[in-house]
Formats: sequence, C-alpha cells, structure tokens
Amino acid sequence: MLEAMKPLPLVPKPDAGQTHLEGRPAVPGMSVEDQVPERALRDPAPTTGPLIDTYDRIADDLRISVTDRCNFRCTYCMPAEGLQWLPKSDILTFEEITRLVTVFHGLGVRSIKVTGGEPTVRADLPKLIGMLRAAAPDLEISMTTNGLLLDRLAEPLAAAGLDRVTVSCDSLLRHRFAEMTRRDAFDRVLKGIDAAERAGLTPIKLNCVVIAGTNDEEVVDFARYARETGQEVRFIEYMPLDAEQRWERDKVVPGADILDAIDRVYPLVADTTGHEPAATWRFADGAPGAVGVIASVTEPFCDACNRLRITAEGDLRACLFALGETDLRTPLRQGATDEELQGLIRTNVWRKWEGHKINHADFQRPGRSMSMIGG
Repeated sequence: MLEAMKPLPLVPKPDAGQTHLEGRPAVPGMSVEDQVPERALRDPAPTTGPLIDTYDRIADDLRISVTDRCNFRCTYCMPAEGLQWLPKSDILTFEEITRLVTVFHGLGVRSIKVTGGEPTVRADLPKLIGMLRAAAPDLEISMTTNGLLLDRLAEPLAAAGLDRVTVSCDSLLRHRFAEMTRRDAFDRVLKGIDAAERAGLTPIKLNCVVIAGTNDEEVVDFARYARETGQEVRFIEYMPLDAEQRWERDKVVPGADILDAIDRVYPLVADTTGHEPAATWRFADGAPGAVGVIASVTEPFCDACNRLRITAEGDLRACLFALGETDLRTPLRQGATDEELQGLIRTNVWRKWEGHKINHADFQRPGRSMSMIGG
C-alpha cells in the first residue's frame, strides 16, 4: 500500500488558514471532523455505484482547475499585487489531469468544467482539451474564463474538443469593468466572446457577480444584453471567497431582488427545464436569451448540489466552502492504482457535509480564495 494512503485518513486534509467572518471567534472545538455526517463516521463509503453521499446526492459534475494564476485582479477576488502563486512542480501535469478525469468519468462524472485562476493562461491549453476529449469522447467539456485570451484561443480550443464557454463579465461599462478587474480590457473581452460564438463554443453564458453599490444598477442592462445576443446572463450573489477577506453581507444583492428589477422592465417566466445551481428565467415576450441567478447566500441549493472540485495542485473538494480536502496528487505520483484513487474519491464524497453555513453563527470561511479553489 502506498505510504500516502496508509492508513486512509479519517479526516481530510484541513483547509489552510481557516478564518471567520466579521471578527467572530472560532467556535470552541470546531474542526473538520465536526462537519462530517454521523453516518459517514459510522459506515464506510460504498464501493460500487455512483458517487453518492450520505444525503443521497449524486456527484456527476467536476470542476478542475488547471492553474491558480490569473491575468485579472478582480477586487472581490484578490489584491492588486496578486497572490503567491504555486510553484510549477506543485501543479498537476496534463497527464495527471487526464488520468484523474478518466478515473472520475469511470465513477459516473458526465461533465467537467476547466477553471482557474484563469485557465487560458496555462500554456498549451488546447493540448489538454484534446487529451481529455480523446480519453472520454462522450464527456461534456466546458470552460469558465475571463475571456481576455479567447480572441486567439477560441478556434484552437473548439478544434481540440471544447464544447462551450462561460465568460465572467461584471460590467458592461468600460470604466467600471476596469475598476472591478483592475484591467482596461473590456473591448478585448467582447472580441473574445465574439470569437467564441464564431468558433461554436455555444451556448455562451456570462457570469456576473453582483455587488451592492458597485454594479447592481446594471442588472437590467445585462438583461437587455441577453435579449440582444441570445446568450444567458447568470447573476451570482457576492460570496465570502475573497483573498483579502473584505466580504460584507450588506453588499450581497439577493437573487430575488435582481429578478424583480429585471421583471419590472422585461417580464420573466421561469424555465423549468433548467437545473441547479442556476435558476433560469426566459423573457415572457419570447425574446431570445435568458437570465439566471445563483443565490448561494440567500437561497442555498446545497440539497441538490452535484459538484466536485479539484484544485490546481490536485486537492479534491466536495463543497466550495469545504473546510477539508483530499490530496489526490501525492498518491497519484506515488503510483496509486485506479482502484485506490477511486477509494479516496468515494470517501471524500461520502463525507460531504449537509451544506455550507454562511447563514449560521458558526460559519467558517475556507482558507482558500476562489481563485485558489477553482471557479
């Protein structure tokens, strides 16, 4: 048995730098172990069937980060000077990523999203997409990107097998876009979206993090953009995942308020064909496009969550806000078999907690920021 897997740790690796919001003291005795469901402590994880947890949620969607680096410095994500990036040797290689995706595919994962950091800053990204497509031809492969480099990468990514892209864009005003990203790149991002459309990386979705007093007045403008382009704009509630830990609850704009503002101008009808996490709405007059909300703070959808995440250095997280994670890179590099990797993955999923506790007094934010976890 491999040293890194002997014995299989009962408690996943703690998330470094666990902190608390708004100066609240740590809950006495609170630990990763305290978050594990009682059933998971009592019964071992299933060895066959889908990736299931003790609340009968099946994980079939995987977010895999290919880098922690980013060419933007979004104010709600990281400081202007950036972060301390991981050394290259810590980052999973293309071969390691492909191996893990193959293992997850064998466990029932049907869709993956390539993330970062900003995934397009990873050198030779189309090569990785081609490797993933060859390893799992029936896998849905998408990518979340800030769009800056799509003007030159959309075509090669599509040719390699990428299905579609989601572009992060928090403002339609050039000056505000520059303020929020600390980059004067709005025009180039629009060119990137156009390039993705031409390359067939559709349907294109836009992600917009809405922050009170910053860009909340633009939600109707984004809805108009959706109608004009036929794309879907998804509004994301501001979450406590910034590296500088400046998140404030007062800056969260509830998804319901966003929908109300849009509905007053462009009446909406619910699209019941969608699935979590985004609740999707179409325009009542039949106009193309759609809007969605991801209300992680005010209306958590943990009971229907089907997502897993792998960080750029190979740590598996069953929840965006998880306090613990499972190291897959070490056993992978020590020669673990597929069966051993499957055991680690199944145990991680089996121990997934009921849900994050943003709205609870004992909430602990993860030590990693969003760019370090993978969007």
